[in-house]
Amino acid sequence: MRILDRYILKSILIVFFSCLFIFIFLYIIIDLFSHLDEILKNKAPIELLIKYYLAYIPIIFIQVSSVACLISTLYTFGNLNRYNEIIAMRASGLNIFSITKTAIIFGLILSLFIFWLNDKFLPLSLSLTQKIKEQIEAGRKKVQNKENIDNLSIYGLKNRLFFINTFSIPENTLKGITILEHDEKQNITKKIVADKGIYKEGLWKFYRCIIYEFDENGQMKQEPQYFEEIFLPINETPQDFLTQKQQPEFMNISQLDNYIWKLSKSGATKVIRNLKVDLYQRFTSPFNCLIMILLGIPFSLKMKRRAMGLASFGLAMMVGFLYYVLNAVSIAFGKAGFLFPFLASSFSQISALLLSLYLINRLP
Repeated sequence: MRILDRYILKSILIVFFSCLFIFIFLYIIIDLFSHLDEILKNKAPIELLIKYYLAYIPIIFIQVSSVACLISTLYTFGNLNRYNEIIAMRASGLNIFSITKTAIIFGLILSLFIFWLNDKFLPLSLSLTQKIKEQIEAGRKKVQNKENIDNLSIYGLKNRLFFINTFSIPENTLKGITILEHDEKQNITKKIVADKGIYKEGLWKFYRCIIYEFDENGQMKQEPQYFEEIFLPINETPQDFLTQKQQPEFMNISQLDNYIWKLSKSGATKVIRNLKVDLYQRFTSPFNCLIMILLGIPFSLKMKRRAMGLASFGLAMMVGFLYYVLNAVSIAFGKAGFLFPFLASSFSQISALLLSLYLINRLP
């Protein structure tokens, strides 16, 4: 590695890790004080709080690393520009890529690391923080036990998929029920639709129930059967519906992709579309770090000399804010069906990449 590359990399790393430390520290302090009344009320032990925030660090790291990349890029190259070092490099025959390639390679490596962290550790970290939070709140009577769960979907025994509009926990009652049974090849063999289901004495009793049976080609074997009331041999209990609720944020890429495949024959197009957007986001969002570095390069090389530090921070916040607004809008459009899932999850990255390349190409 050239001396110049080491010099640039050292500056980027110092600013990057300084920003990370500040962001993580502020995040923990703000979160701690915002929930201080609940912590004191539940008399949460210090050991449990430490364990909770240690488990939360990977989540914070993934969320703030892209902004830290932008600030470190703006500060490093803005500082070089301030002391006319960029002019000296260009005069020696170096092009923009030769000057900035260290930062770009750093952003690429960091993005790949976040992709790995996001897939392997983030679901575990989210699950652990939720469990610890439930332990902290164990001394308080939970509101959840008095509420309903809406739009519940789980994958049950005997290759069944359950779609439930409302699950009343105190009454052990399901409303708006659709059950799909599949064979080993995930072909639908039976569809059960019911207005309501009540669990009593270990049995599920369904009301106003229609049962459809299908052959291996997906054709109905006979006319649908209608029952005003019927007991069905379903092994899942109300507790199973609580504990087995599918939460995509707790799945890795492989599990989420497999879950989408299981739902693909269900006809739940809105649920599948939302899950596909989430799946593609797992591939595109880690590269926010690289995108932020590319966006920071043209701005930093045009930065004025005065108030370089404040300008770096202010510009980083503005660019980062606009980028994440565009990302949030495109994701919302994707889940609403106005954009294809892959395009919705990658639209902000593609737009920012094209803009950064255009601005870099226009540099003198």
